Amino acid sequence: MHLPAPIRTYFTARAPQDGDTFAAAFAPHAIVHDEGHDHRGTQAIRNWWLAAKAKYRHHAEPIGMEQAGQKTIVRATVTGDFPGSPAVLSFTFGLAGDRITDLEIG
Repeated sequence: MHLPAPIRTYFTARAPQDGDTFAAAFAPHAIVHDEGHDHRGTQAIRNWWLAAKAKYRHHAEPIGMEQAGQKTIVRATVTGDFPGSPAVLSFTFGLAGDRITDLEIG
């Protein structure tokens, strides 16, 4: 599967060493919606990602990708320290150029 570059970075970045690389995949005013909360801007998104990695020690392996209008939806098997692991989740990305503008995880 050929993932767009910023989405590939999203799934291959390793915490904490790749925090800056991970954040750089997002547009300056990007928004991430996860677990009922919104995280706005690259610093907040970086902080959310590092905290989630520390809490759940999770890894997501993409298993499918589709386009839905202007969105790229990636289904991934997520394995980590959380009830129901592993779980298949959908990651709905909005892209502009080579940056993620929005992401909803569900």
